[in-house]
Formats: sequence, C-alpha cells, structure tokens
Amino acid sequence: MDTRTGLPIVGMVGGGQLARMTQQAAIALGQSLHVLATSMDESAALVTPNVTLGAHTDLDALTAFADGCDVLTFDHEHVPTEHLRALVERGVVVRPGPEALLHAQDKLVMRHKLASLGLPVPPFAAVSEVDDVVKFGDEHGWPCVLKAARGGYDGRGVWMLNGPESARELVPRLLEWGTPLLVEERVAMRRELAAVVARSPFGQGGCWPVVETVQSNGICVEVLAPAPGLDAGRAEDAQALALRIAAELGVVGVLAVELFETAAGFVVNELAMRPHNSGHWTIEGAETSQFEQHLRAVLDYPLGATEPRAPAVVMANVLGAPQPPAMSTDERLHHLLARYRDAHVHYYGKQERPGRKIGHVTLLGLRMADVRARAKLAAHWLSHAEWLDGYDIHTGTSTGINTGERT
Repeated sequence: MDTRTGLPIVGMVGGGQLARMTQQAAIALGQSLHVLATSMDESAALVTPNVTLGAHTDLDALTAFADGCDVLTFDHEHVPTEHLRALVERGVVVRPGPEALLHAQDKLVMRHKLASLGLPVPPFAAVSEVDDVVKFGDEHGWPCVLKAARGGYDGRGVWMLNGPESARELVPRLLEWGTPLLVEERVAMRRELAAVVARSPFGQGGCWPVVETVQSNGICVEVLAPAPGLDAGRAEDAQALALRIAAELGVVGVLAVELFETAAGFVVNELAMRPHNSGHWTIEGAETSQFEQHLRAVLDYPLGATEPRAPAVVMANVLGAPQPPAMSTDERLHHLLARYRDAHVHYYGKQERPGRKIGHVTLLGLRMADVRARAKLAAHWLSHAEWLDGYDIHTGTSTGINTGERT
C-alpha cells in the first residue's frame, strides 16, 4: 500500500509500451504503478517514476520487486511459469495467475485446453520430428502452418509450409535449435477479428465491440472498431466465446482473443492476457480504456463501461521506416497535427527501426470508410513521410499518392 495515497501498488513486469500506457491510466486513478524494466531507456521507464531494473527471467529480481507491490501483473507473457508459481507460493498476488497465463505462453497447451472444452480451434498436432509434420500435411492438406509453441509475435515464429520438401528443410533445423513446435491446418478465413474482454477476481466481465484487425507481413497495421459488416448476433457470439475462455481459464485482467472469421463461424487463433494492440483504440474510442480496465480488474475494482464513443474508430500503427526518413519525427508530427487536428497520436519513446511499432494514431468519426482512410494516411505519414509522393499534408491534395501497402 502506498503510504502517501492510501491506495494499493500495482507492479507491472515489463517496461514496454503497454506498461507506458498503463502508467497513463494509473495516474488518473491515483494508483502507484511500479515497473520492472531491463533498462531505463525502455518505453515505460521514460515516463514512470517508480522503476526497478531487473530481468523477468531472474527469480530473485522478481521476488524483490513483488515484495513492494500489492498485486503483480504483466506487460508481456515471457516470465517463466516456474518463477510465477514460486511467487504465488510466497504469497504474492499474481494476476493473471500462472495457471491461466500458461495458455497465453504456450500455444500447444492453449490448443489442447480449448479443444478439450469443445471450443473452435484449427486441427493441430505437436511436432517432435519432421515426420509429424509430413503426416499432418498429407492428412489435412498442404500448405499447413508451422508455429513455435512459445515466444512468437508479429509474424515471428510462424512458417507456411507448402509441402513435404519445405517441412524436411525447415523442421529439423528448428528442432535442433530447441524450438518447441506445433503444426496446424491453414484456415480458410475471410478476415481476422479480435474480441477483447476483461474479467475481475469477483467474476465480473466486460467486453468491448469486436474489432477487425488488418495485417501486413504478419504485423497488425490497422484496427477497425467495430468490425465492419459483422452482424450483432455474430458479434455477441464472439464476445460470449471470449468471456467463456476468460472464465474457464481463470483469467484476471484483460484478455484478447484473436479470431479467424470463416464461412462456418469463428476459429480461435491466439490469446493474450494483458492489454493488447487490438485494444489501443479504446484509449480515446471507448468509455473505459483497456489500460484502465486492466488496472480495475487486477485490483478487483468494479469494471468500467465499454461503449464506443463514436460510430467508427480506427487505430493505425506507426511503423519504423524502411530507411531513415529525410523529415524528422518532430516535423512529421507537426505537419500531421496541422492537417488532422482531431488525430490522437501516441509515440512510445522507441528508437525507430524498419517495421518496429513506434506508436499509433487513432481517429473517430461517423463513417468507417472515411475514418479509415484518414487514419491510414496519418499512420503512413508518421511512419515514412517520403512514401507520399507529391502529397501535401496541409491541403490534402496530391500529384500522385502511392496507396499500396507499405512493406
């Protein structure tokens, strides 16, 4: 308990942009957020006064950090499960707990659990040798998807295998490196969706509108809220599915359920038990942001309202440019804000490198097509001003805009 405020102290393991934005929500609630970071240059460490340096893989560092906190939560899912169990045995309040978090850490564990509950997952198999993949592909069809069971994100740790030859070339190398693997059937999907919900220890649940996530090269580039063209009944089904997963797994905090929409219904792709990129739009676009809701949930406070603040909200990620832009970040931001005065820009304090998420921009409006076009343009401008050949950000006119997806 913070002796100055009389309010509990939340410890967040990890100093990335999720912790940074959680700090912003904690300020409004009067909470003391303490962050365990590996460097004072990390996103959250730049804006959070209570920073402890230490590695999330170091049990002693975790223990010392947790001793000063009322509840422990996470900016990422990479803390070893055995460390979390040791903390719980010491009496540390860990939310979500290790037995829940394991399902976000290990895709194979998650697949087995959801399948046992009768929930929709693609056909899958564990991989211990290359013949496991060849047999699976022959039975379920090629191409199939090979995944690292732990650690993959933003397209990393996912490989498309076109046939037995590609499996025999790749799988032995990954197994030799000690990568735990599973293989899945390639899902014939219409699009990718995300159902983001929250659950408190009391059992209260809350859910935001289901969103569409748009991917490029395995990285989410846009989030459209609510998902265009998703009828109310199917949206409620997706929310109910996410809330059931949260309850069945004992999740406390925010849970993002990434879904494939198919002709037959929904298929669960991934789980994240923390604030998630698909929920960043809620900062300006919903009555309660995912970051405030996560704090409320882990502290067992009543959850906030989740209604959207506009008929259409679009969040677009700002990615590092493929080469150093001639125009500085400050100049790009200046020009954008002059053109789009209603744009909500969030920079994460990260060094720019190609494809890295260095921030996001959110816009709200009445019509999805209009809002999406403006948000996409704003994010591209902040990512790499030079890609807009001949475009005048002030007037909105162009002598030739490259409207293709930036790689």
